[in-house]
Amino acid sequence: MAGTTGFSFSDTIAGYVVRFDSGARLLRLKTADGREFEVSLAGDPSAELVRNLDEPYIDASGHIDEMLSPGRFLFVYGVHYPERDGRFEAKRLVFLGRGAEDYRFEETGWWIKQIESLADFYKRAQFGDGPVDFTEYRTEIRLGGDKTASHVQETDTISRLVYGMASAYLLTGKDEYLEIAERGTEYLRKHMRVVDTEEDVVFWYHGISVDGDSERKLFTSEFSDDYDAIPMYEQIYALAGPIQTYRVTGDVRIKNDADATIRLFDKFFKDEEQGGYYSHIDPILFSPDHESLGENAERKNWNSVGDHAPAYLINLYLATGEQRYADFLEYTFDTIADRFPDYKNSPFVQERFFRDWSHDTAHSWQQNRAVVGHNLKIAWNLMRMNSLKAKPAYEELARKIGQIMPAVGSDVQRGGWYDVVERVKQGDEETYRFAWHDRKAWWQQEQAILAYLILNGTVGGDENLREARQAQAFYNTFFLDHDEGAVYFNVLASGTPYLLGTERLKGSHSMSMYHSAELCYLAAVYNNLLINGREMDFHFQPDPTDLPGRTLRVSPDLLPAGSVRIASVEIDEKPYEEFDADELTVHLPDVQGRVKVKVRLRPVNRK
Repeated sequence: MAGTTGFSFSDTIAGYVVRFDSGARLLRLKTADGREFEVSLAGDPSAELVRNLDEPYIDASGHIDEMLSPGRFLFVYGVHYPERDGRFEAKRLVFLGRGAEDYRFEETGWWIKQIESLADFYKRAQFGDGPVDFTEYRTEIRLGGDKTASHVQETDTISRLVYGMASAYLLTGKDEYLEIAERGTEYLRKHMRVVDTEEDVVFWYHGISVDGDSERKLFTSEFSDDYDAIPMYEQIYALAGPIQTYRVTGDVRIKNDADATIRLFDKFFKDEEQGGYYSHIDPILFSPDHESLGENAERKNWNSVGDHAPAYLINLYLATGEQRYADFLEYTFDTIADRFPDYKNSPFVQERFFRDWSHDTAHSWQQNRAVVGHNLKIAWNLMRMNSLKAKPAYEELARKIGQIMPAVGSDVQRGGWYDVVERVKQGDEETYRFAWHDRKAWWQQEQAILAYLILNGTVGGDENLREARQAQAFYNTFFLDHDEGAVYFNVLASGTPYLLGTERLKGSHSMSMYHSAELCYLAAVYNNLLINGREMDFHFQPDPTDLPGRTLRVSPDLLPAGSVRIASVEIDEKPYEEFDADELTVHLPDVQGRVKVKVRLRPVNRK
C-alpha cells in the first residue's frame, strides 16, 4: 500500500504580511517576535473573516489576493513539512477585518453583542424556556448547554453567573438579564449566606447539594486544593455577582452583606502583624494556623491578597465612592507592589508566601511555577488603581509586567497566552518550560486583553496597542464556539478547541459566566471610551430612596480623571437634566419605587 512518507504536523502562524507573490502563490509572514515564514497558498486554502457569536460564516476565499496587503495581521492554519525544506502549506486563512487596518473586535457594538449571546446561552442552559428558578441551577454545564448528573450548586459559580447577567444588563438594558441577576442574588442570600450575629460577620457556604426538595449545606470547600477548609477566594467570589448587581439596583441589603463579609476578612483572615490576608481558615475555630489546614496553614497567595479588587472591591467603590473602600484598595495594591515582584530571580511575580512573606516554592501543584494570567491581572488592576490614586510604584510595575510578559508568557508564533510555566529556567534552557502542557485558557486571554487595553488607554504606546489587538484577535478567532454557543475553556497551542475532561464543560467549578462577561464589559469600555473615542450607553434600575442623597454613581470603571463625562441621561425613556457631567453622578428624582436610567458617556479628548 502506498503512503505518504516523512513527518508533518498541523500548526498555526499569526503574523503580519511582508509580501505576497500572487503568481507563485507564496506568502511571507512576520511573527510577533520578528521571525519570517514562507507560506504556500498553492493548495487553494479557504479564507474567512473573523465573526462574532451568533454571526454567520463570512467567506473571503474569493478575495485572498487583494486582501494580502503588506502590514495586515492574520492567522494562517496549515500543514508543516519540516522534512521538505520546512514548507508550510496554508489550508485556512482568517482575516481580522475587511481593510488592512480594520479589526472587527474594535467595532462599537462587538463586545456588547458578544455579552448578549453569552447571557442568552447561560439563560437557556440553566433555565430553558421556563421561569427563572434557581433551584434548577447546576454548576456543571456540558458543551452544548445540557446539565450533567451532578446536583451540586456552588456558591461562587452562581455568583459568577449573576455577575455576567448584571454586566449584560449594564450594557444592554434588557430586563431579562437583570431578573436573573436579582433572583440569583436572592437565592445566594437565602441559601448560601450565614449571618453570624455573635461575631457580626457574614460568611458563605461552599454550596449546597440538591436532592429533590431537600438540600444539604456544604460548609467547607470540596475542591481538591481547598478541601475541608474555608478558602478566602470562595468568600471573595461570593460577592462578585451581588456587588455588580448592586451597581445596577442600589439594593442596600447587598451592601450590608458585603460590609459584613469584609468584617469577616478583617477579623479572621487578615494578618495584622505581618500584613496581607491568609488564604485559608479552618471551619471550626476560624483560625489560619490550625494543623487541620495542612500545607494551607498560615499561607498567603495572589487570590487572598489581590482578588478583592477585580472580584468586588473596585465595583463596590464605583457604586458608593466611600473612602474606606478606596483605603482597602490602596492597602491591597501597596501590598502587591511591595511583596509580589521577584525580578532578581524570575521575570514572573511570586504568588505564594508563608506568613512572614518568605516565598513558598513547594506548595501543592504550583511549586515554583508562574500562572501567566496572574501576572497580567496584576498589571491590569494596577492601572485601574492608578486612576484612583496614582503612585509611581503602581504604574512602574504595570509597565514592567507589560514589557516583560510577551516574550515569556505569550505564543509569539501562533498568538495567544499560555497557562502555567516554570518561574525559572532549567539549566541552560533558553525558554521557561511549560508546567504540564502548552494549552491556552480562556480566562488568561482575558487578562492579557484587559492589561494591554488599559495600558494603551492610559499611558499609550504602539506596543501596548499591538499586544491588545493580537490578544483580542486570538481570542475572537479561536475561543468563540460558533456551533454550541459561549466560549471554550481551553484551546491547543494552534487554536484548536481542547474538549476533554472538565475542560470540555461550559460550566464547572472553574467556569461560569464571569471572565467571559467581564472581558466583554471592560473591553467595550476600554476600546470605546479610552482608545477609540466613542460614546457608550449604560443602564441602571435603582430605587432613589435606597441611594444616599438619591445620587447614582455611573462611572463604568476606574478610569483616568476627566477622561469621560456624561453626555445625556434618560429616566424612564424621557430626557433628564439633573446630573453632574464631570463627577459622573445623576441626582435621581424624589419618587418611590424603581426608575430606569440610561446614561450616555462621552470620552474627553485628552491629547
